[in-house]
Order: sequence, then structure tokens, then C-alpha cells
Amino acid sequence: MTAIAAERLSAHRLDDVSLGKIVQIREVLLRAQAAGSRVVRFESGDPSFSVAPHVLDAIGAAAAAGKTHYIPNDGIPELRAALAAKLRDKNGIADVTNHDVFVTNGAMHALYVTFGALLGAGDEVIIPDPMWTEVADNIRLAGGRAVRVSLRAEDDYAYDAEAIERAITPQTRAIFVNTPHNPTGAVLSREQLEAIVDVARANDLWIISDEAYEDVLYEPAVHHSVASLAGDWADRVISVFSFSKSHAMSGLRVGYIVTTASTLQERIGKLLRCTINGVNSLAQWGALAAVTGPQDHLAAMREEYRGRRDALVHALRDIPGITPFVPSGAFYLWAEIDPEAYDRLGVADADGLSRSLAANGIGSAPGDAFGESCVDAIRFAFSCDTTMVRTGATLLRTALLEGV
Repeated sequence: MTAIAAERLSAHRLDDVSLGKIVQIREVLLRAQAAGSRVVRFESGDPSFSVAPHVLDAIGAAAAAGKTHYIPNDGIPELRAALAAKLRDKNGIADVTNHDVFVTNGAMHALYVTFGALLGAGDEVIIPDPMWTEVADNIRLAGGRAVRVSLRAEDDYAYDAEAIERAITPQTRAIFVNTPHNPTGAVLSREQLEAIVDVARANDLWIISDEAYEDVLYEPAVHHSVASLAGDWADRVISVFSFSKSHAMSGLRVGYIVTTASTLQERIGKLLRCTINGVNSLAQWGALAAVTGPQDHLAAMREEYRGRRDALVHALRDIPGITPFVPSGAFYLWAEIDPEAYDRLGVADADGLSRSLAANGIGSAPGDAFGESCVDAIRFAFSCDTTMVRTGATLLRTALLEGV
């Protein structure tokens, strides 16, 4: 390759996107696991539950019936209609039709498509900090810029409407909302969401609502879909959902976008055609069974997650310099670290702590993987199986008490 060719390759927006610290930690753990070592998978949010039997039956039946060919770009009609009904009945989003629903290759692809359809070069999107890493990366890939609003432990990591309003500039295009929230597990109340809608309306902004964890809640927390509260601003709300968390279908890669804005609908269709030309047909038939079939597993999963959460919270309580936040939703435990604890733990910072834990077979994700204002924090996922959570909680407590 010539020097000129190398220079041409060096200037690309992908060069500003990392492979992610969580992925790097996961690779360390997977190598150790492959070598026969015991590992604790607290780094990654992949539900341990098996896909429901009626979903697997539907996939098998679809395969046997030869439903393995090209399907409509926006999703099979049966699934889109079922999702529209679910959105009306469960999420309270009035007047949604199948034409407003677009099936994607998981919620991450949904975000990629949403930002790509909405943003122009230099457009800003206000996001909470901390926030799941891929949100800011997908904004950047669309040519936009993520503007971060810090969440504070003393406010229970609430996404404050007044702080959002202070972050608005002439370049602001949208407000990004995620509840239940990854990584803290905070759940926004109806009143907090309505205040954010008021800010969007007053400033002529879109709202992008990531509701991937809508079913992973712990009483008395209640999930509210932003579009159901938006009234006359509902056309400016883009909602993103996933089958990965609610139905443990993470490997089947099914998500969906909901928007009633006709211009966006046309753009989304174009991006779907140019990126995937339709989600895996068998996965869609499985998703149809998931949304229309028995829902008993949702309550069972929530109860299991609650037990895992409580075990991990109990393990981290009363450790000097470690302050865990009890999540109301999702399956992550976020803990803030007093910088004075680093000397005791034999590390320089939270990133060093996460790497040291990984070297000892315990997964985690350091705070700076999620933003700029949370370097002294760490996230532990309790989506791995219950035995691993309980065993891992004991190992983690020992490591954080005695040093790693």
C-alpha cells in the first residue's frame, strides 16, 4: 500500500469509534473460560434465560413451512400488526398502526437507523451521562454530536428536564431518553418524562425513546412510554424497542422502531433496505409468537432478576469506598467509587480496577466506558445465571475488601 493510500484510509469517522471496553473485557474472560478457568460474567447484559418454548416452536414451524426466503423490507405484516396492537394496548401509544412499525436487526440497529434517518451533519443530540456506549457512537456515525447531561447519585440518577434545557443550543435536534436506564437501572417517573416532553415541545425538538428494558422492572417502579405521554407532540417521538431483554432473544436480533412521522418513515425504509433488506425471516416468526403468545415468563424473569439484584447489592454494601445504587429496572448494578479507595485496592482508577478484576476472572465495566462524568464508577451486570451471580457476588466482595 502506498503512503498516499494509507493517508486516505486514515481519515474516516470510524476511526473515532472504539471497539469498546466492555468488548475488550469480555474477550479476556472468554479466553480464560476457554482455558478452563472459572469466570464471572458481570460485564455483559445478555439474559441467561432460554427462549420460551412457544417461540422456538414457531421458529421450527416457520422453517418447516419454507418461510426462509426474502421478506418485506419493513418486517412481515403479521409481526408489524401484532406489534402495533401491543403498542396500543400495553404501551398506551394511541393510534399506532402497522405502517408506523419498522422491524430492525435488534435495538442497536434500530438506533443506527433512527439517528441516520434523523440527523444531519453537526446536529446535536442531548443524552444522559452515563449512557450505554453505543448511543454516542451511533450519533457520531450519523454525523451528529452527543451532548451529555450528567446524572447524579444524589438525585437517584434522574434525567433532569431543567438540566436538559440548559444543554440546548441552536444545533440541538433531539433529546435521547432511556428508561429503564443502562447503566444505572434508574426508572423515570411519569412526571419526569412529561417535563422532558415539555422541554422538547418548547424548543421544537425530537425525542428518541429507548425502551429496551421496558419489562425488566422491580416494584414499585412502573414503565411509561414517552409517546403515550406526549399528546400533541407524539409525532415527534421516535420509540425503540427490543426482544433481546424482555424475551431473552438477544441472539435472534429483533428490535423495532415506532414513528408516525411520514418523512422519517420513508427514510427509515431506505436505510433498512440499504443495511439489511429485511430481518431474518425465522426470527420474525419467533418474535410474532413472543408478542402474541403466553407472557408468564416476564414475571418469572423479573422475580429471578430481583433475587440476583438483591444478592449483588448485599455483597457490595458496607465496603469502604464503594457505594452501590439499588436499580429500579434493568439488570445492572452501578456503584460509585471514592478515589481514596484506589490505593487500598492496589489500582490507579476504576479502569484499572475493572482490568484487575477481569484478570482474576470477574467481569465488570468501568464508568468511563459510559461517559465523561462518571470515571469513578463501575457497572456489574446480573443477567448471567443465578448460581453465577451468587458465587460471583461472594468473590467480588472478597476482591473489593481485600484488594485485587
